[in-house]
Amino acid sequence: MEHPGLAELITFLRSNPPKSPAPADMRAWFAAILQSTPVPSEARLERSTCDVPAYFITPPGADTSRVIFYLHGGAYILGSSETHLETVFRLAKCAGVRALSVDYRLAPEHAWPACREDAVAAYRWLLAQDVAPSRIALAGDSAGGGLTLSTLLALRDAGLPMPGCAAFFSPWVDFTASGDSTKTNAEIDPLVDPRGLAMMAGAVLQGNDPAKSSPLFADLHGLPPLFVQVGTAEVLLDDSRRLVDKVKAAGGEAVLDVWEHMIHGFQAFPTYLPEAISSTERAADFLRARLSRA
Repeated sequence: MEHPGLAELITFLRSNPPKSPAPADMRAWFAAILQSTPVPSEARLERSTCDVPAYFITPPGADTSRVIFYLHGGAYILGSSETHLETVFRLAKCAGVRALSVDYRLAPEHAWPACREDAVAAYRWLLAQDVAPSRIALAGDSAGGGLTLSTLLALRDAGLPMPGCAAFFSPWVDFTASGDSTKTNAEIDPLVDPRGLAMMAGAVLQGNDPAKSSPLFADLHGLPPLFVQVGTAEVLLDDSRRLVDKVKAAGGEAVLDVWEHMIHGFQAFPTYLPEAISSTERAADFLRARLSRA
């Protein structure tokens, strides 16, 4: 397929690798590549009073009674509300709501499930602000998508009110890397190297069992409507496919939104890809439709 923007993005990513696998170098690299898309001047982080660092992002004209509760990606090791500000702002603006972006604790400094504990605590705090659960959408990309699923399961198991819906962008939900796409797409996805998945999982889990810690292999009944978006060129493509299949088999509602030729994290690069914008709009349509019913 001829796609100059995609080819340019792949060249950019492959020509700008991290200096080393050390967390500090990886974090600096991750922040730098995401800065290839400028942040709009009206996009700002407003620190909340939550004990877990969490920031409101409020687009002009947003309905502040409805909230996208966002968990950023970055392999559970990288990223922050700041690195994902442009992406989350764009999603919230398209949906016409505000967002709460959570800076959960990162590995390897904090092993699994510290990140899930932070996400649950932040969700409890949001409920305590008198935000109706039906007016909350959980969302996350990559590892943040996996954390979104783990958080939903933790909320369900704790008997807490469930959010109205959830959106996943290329979620990493299988710490065992057992999907076929980890092999078939190994050479074409510039952002996820399947050979590094086991190393990253080890840094995150630090002795926890990969299969038991993978939300994909949990009982997936009782979840709110899910929207799962992924590209066909992704190493994690089968994480999304299997997630949707399992949720449907458990009696739930799940939409699989597949984008041809797109690589991992494509939604974060509108400078290169018009698909980054149109895919975000599609996800926002799903969230807006369900949150507007509340």
